[in-house]
Amino acid sequence: MSNASCRAGAGFEACRDESAAFILKMVAIAAILTAGVAGVTIPLVGKNRRFLRTDSNVFFAAKAFAAGVILATGLVHMLPDATEALTDSCLPANPWSKFPFSGFFTMMASLATLLVDFVGTQYYERKQEKHMAGQVAPVDSANMVSSTESGIGEMKESGEKVFGEEEGGGMHIVGIHAHAAHHRHNHPHGKDACEGHVREHSHGSRVHSHGFGDDDDEGSVRHVVVSQVLELGIVSHSIIIGLSLGVSQSPCTIRPLIAALSFHQFFEGFALGGCISQAQFRTLHTTLMACFFAFTTPAGIAFGTGIASFYNPDSPRALIIEGILDSISAGILVYMALVDLIAADFLSKRMSCNVRLQVVSYFALFLGAGLMSSLAIWA
Repeated sequence: MSNASCRAGAGFEACRDESAAFILKMVAIAAILTAGVAGVTIPLVGKNRRFLRTDSNVFFAAKAFAAGVILATGLVHMLPDATEALTDSCLPANPWSKFPFSGFFTMMASLATLLVDFVGTQYYERKQEKHMAGQVAPVDSANMVSSTESGIGEMKESGEKVFGEEEGGGMHIVGIHAHAAHHRHNHPHGKDACEGHVREHSHGSRVHSHGFGDDDDEGSVRHVVVSQVLELGIVSHSIIIGLSLGVSQSPCTIRPLIAALSFHQFFEGFALGGCISQAQFRTLHTTLMACFFAFTTPAGIAFGTGIASFYNPDSPRALIIEGILDSISAGILVYMALVDLIAADFLSKRMSCNVRLQVVSYFALFLGAGLMSSLAIWA
């Protein structure tokens, strides 16, 4: 595949000014780095502040706004750019004009993200189960088994068969897990579940309670996976964005990109910082993830600036690479925005129990998506 440019003419050189472009690139690095650091830091620092704690309504609404920004980035910015690159007239008509490769790569990236999401969640859940099992003392284990058998026995005295009980009357370990799952999913729903944070129900003569926070451990496992997959998607397209800006020698192209990318970087950082904060990583891990995000786009700009003299973004090879990577980034971002950010929060019990939060969050979601989409006019 040739590296030679297939575009020529004065139109592409009309706004070319290498010295002015270089100054603007330095401004872009500073502005985007500042926006990224601020965005990812606010949720991490704010988790100890009442106003910006990850369980506050303000954070919930801000995260919805950021989710809209990420969704618009994937659908309005990355996917059209990928389509434009992979259907460019510079590329051979066969096969690039015969098949919608951008949509295909986006779809496969979304499905691959689903697979990574599933496998990652399974891995961390098993890891957490082993860790929790190792912390349980033998005495506590004996008490738990005794308590479990007592609870089951009370139900059996009434002649009622326990969910998960074997025909012979015994309770296999799988049956115990099934019994626990059955019990966990028989909590009140709808209005009854919203009337209080603690609900009581019984097994025979035994009564105990559950609150909204019972699934915190499972939630933290999900946030571990979500934060890492989301960072993968953000970093992959940040490299492309930074490289594209870095190789440009046109101030007319760079100027609108500075404001657009700073806005984009801030709210992507906010969404990622919120996921990292909810995952409850150790300080070192949190710092590394935050820094990796914040420095990726500026590093891409610096790298693009260094190779601008001999890199040709209009060559067929560059167009194919850019189009494929943009498609993959779009697939990851769309999946993460819809499944792990929007659906996870908007279908939660907390949202269904708070009408004011529903209104504010939906408004923030549409506002974020609309504002990020409008930036496509300039960048």
